[in-house]
Amino acid sequence: MLPVYSTEIAKNGVIIKKQYDGKAADTLGAFPCGAKVVFTAQVPRTLGTCAVVMRIARDNGAYGEERVDPSYRDLPFEFTSTNWIYDIYTLTINTADLCGGDESGLFYYEYLFLRGADTLFSDTYDNLNFNLSSKEGRFFRLLVYEKGFKTPSWLGGGVMYQIFPDRFCRGKGRTKYAPDAERVKKWNGVEVQHAHFRGEAVKNNQFFGGNLWGIIEKLPYLASLGVSVIYLNPIFAAKSNHKYDTADYMKVDDGFGGEAAFKKLVDAAHAAGIKVVLDGVFNHTGDESTYFDAARANDEKYRDWYYFHEDGGYESWWGISILPKLRLSNPDCRDYFTGEGGVIEKYLLAGADGWRLDVADELPDEFLFELRERARAVNKDAVVIGEVWENAAEKVAYSKRRSYFRGKQLDSVMNYPLRVALIDYATNRNSAHLANTLTELYASYPPQVSNVLMNIIGTHDTERILSLLGDREAVEIARHEQDNDKLAAMRLSDEGRAWGKKLLTVASVIQYTVFGFPCVYYGDELGMEGMGDPFCRRPMAWDFGDEELLAHYRTLGEMRKSEGVFDGGDFRVTRADGGYFEFVRTKGKSCIKVAANLSCDAQSCKMDGAWTDIYNKKRGKGDLELGVGEFCVLKYRGQ
Repeated sequence: MLPVYSTEIAKNGVIIKKQYDGKAADTLGAFPCGAKVVFTAQVPRTLGTCAVVMRIARDNGAYGEERVDPSYRDLPFEFTSTNWIYDIYTLTINTADLCGGDESGLFYYEYLFLRGADTLFSDTYDNLNFNLSSKEGRFFRLLVYEKGFKTPSWLGGGVMYQIFPDRFCRGKGRTKYAPDAERVKKWNGVEVQHAHFRGEAVKNNQFFGGNLWGIIEKLPYLASLGVSVIYLNPIFAAKSNHKYDTADYMKVDDGFGGEAAFKKLVDAAHAAGIKVVLDGVFNHTGDESTYFDAARANDEKYRDWYYFHEDGGYESWWGISILPKLRLSNPDCRDYFTGEGGVIEKYLLAGADGWRLDVADELPDEFLFELRERARAVNKDAVVIGEVWENAAEKVAYSKRRSYFRGKQLDSVMNYPLRVALIDYATNRNSAHLANTLTELYASYPPQVSNVLMNIIGTHDTERILSLLGDREAVEIARHEQDNDKLAAMRLSDEGRAWGKKLLTVASVIQYTVFGFPCVYYGDELGMEGMGDPFCRRPMAWDFGDEELLAHYRTLGEMRKSEGVFDGGDFRVTRADGGYFEFVRTKGKSCIKVAANLSCDAQSCKMDGAWTDIYNKKRGKGDLELGVGEFCVLKYRGQ
C-alpha cells in the first residue's frame, strides 16, 4: 500500500504541490532561509483559468486579517504544460529573497486563479487544504526560519513524564522543611490544602513529603513506561509546595533533598537512559525571595529588578501579590539567569538536559535569545521548551508578534492545541476539528519542531484527563463553581469512570502516535481523578491505581520505542468524518496507519495487503472493521 502524501487540494479539483531540496514538501509550511521552494499547480481546464498568481505579503504583527501587510507582491506562476485535462503551472520562490536580507520572517499568501471575467481566490482552513471563493478568504502562512536551525534529536522518539515533586514519592534521604510547613503523615486519604471558596488566600504550605530521593527510587517504574525524559515542576528553594514562588534560584529546595539529591537523581536517571528537564520560572519570584527582600530594603541593584510604584506598591504576576514580576528588560537581571555562571548554566552543568519555560509569552525576545544561546553553549543538545497555549508560529503576545520558531528562541512548545482538539474529539466526536488542528500545526511549524512537540493531555494546570473525559459536563460546571469544598469531593461515578477510561485509551493512542512526543502527567497512567489546581495535584496513587490502564500505557511506551517511524516520520490525516479519525505516519518504507472510531457505528479501516496491529500484536490482510470505541495501529510496508 502506497503512503498517501498531503497536497493542497481544492474541492473543485485544483491541486498544488510543493517541492524543496529535491523532495516532496507538500505538507510543510516552514522552510529555511535560502531554500528554493517549487510550487506546482495542477488546474482542471474546465475551470477556465488563464493564469495563476501567488499574492504574498510580509506579516505586520497584527491579529486577524489585519496581520497581512497591504504592500503585497503578486508572483505569477509560469505555464509549463497541459494534458488537455489539466494545465500545469509552476512557481519557484527563494525564501532568502522574501526575507530581503533578514535571516527569517513570517509571510501570508493566497492563490489567485484568473479567468478573464473574474478571479477565484484560495480560502484555506488548515494551512494546507483550501476551497475556492469569489472573494478573498483565509490566507496561508509561510514561516521562514534561520538556516541551520536544529532541535535536539534525543527528544523525538521518546516519552516524557511530568512530576510534581511533593506529590510523587517519599524517598529515603535527607530533607529539611521550614518551621511553618504543615507535614502530612499519611500519603493517602488526606485532602489537599485548598481555599474554601474562590479568591480566598491559601498558604500552600501543606507537604506530603515527595522528594527527589523518591524519584530516584521510582526510576525502574518510569523505565517500565518507556519514559526517556522526566520533566520536573520547580525544584528551586521556595516557601510553597508548588515552588512557583522562587526564593533562591541558586539552591535546590531542602524539602526535596537539596543539591545532593539533585546530583544523585540526574546521575541515576542518565544511567537509566533518562534525561531531566527543569521548570524555569523566570518571569516572577516569590515575595519572600532573596531578591525581593533586597529590593524592598532599597538595594539599588535589586530594586530595578522589579516594577515598583511611587506609592510603594509593585507589579505582580497576574495581580497575585506574592508573585512580584521581574523586570527582564534590565540587562543585569537577565544576566543573572542567562549570563556566565548564571542560573541556566548552573543547572545544565549540574546535569540537567534542558528547560521548560513557564509562561513563555511573558518572557521578552532578548531574554529568550540569550537563554537559548547560553544553554547551547553549555550543552549543544540542551532543549528549550516554552509554555505557549496557541499556535506558536504566529503567536501575538502583549501586542507583539513572537518569533519562537525562527531559529534562536525555542525548540518546542507544550502542544495545548492538540489537547483541546483531542478532548473535543473524545467528548463530541469532532474528528474534523482534530484533523484540522493537527494538519495546521504540521503545516505551520518547521519539521524539526513538529518532531519534538510536547504533546500533553493533562498537566498541573488542568483538570485530570480522566475526570474531564468521564464527565465533561460536570467539569464545565465545576469551572464556574465557587465552592471549592464541593470540587474537592467530586468523583466520577462507576459508569463515568468506565466511559472516561475508554475515551482516555483512545485519546492516549493518538497522543502517542502523532508527530511530536507524548508527555504523561504523573498518575494519569493510573487513572487518577481530580478537578483543576490544586485537586489535580493529589499524591500519586501507588496503592490503588488502575492496573489495566497502566498496562495500556506500558504497551504504548514499548510501541514508540520499537518503531522508528514515530521519530521524524511524515504525517498526514487520511480520513476524518463523524467520529472516525485516521492518519498515516511514513518514514522510508516503514508505514503505520492509526485509526480510531468514536462514531455511533462500526467503521471500516481501508487497507491493501498485509498488516500487523502493533498494539495488540494481531496480523491480518485487507480492510479491518473497527467497532465503536475501538482503535488500531497498523504497520505495513510501503513501496
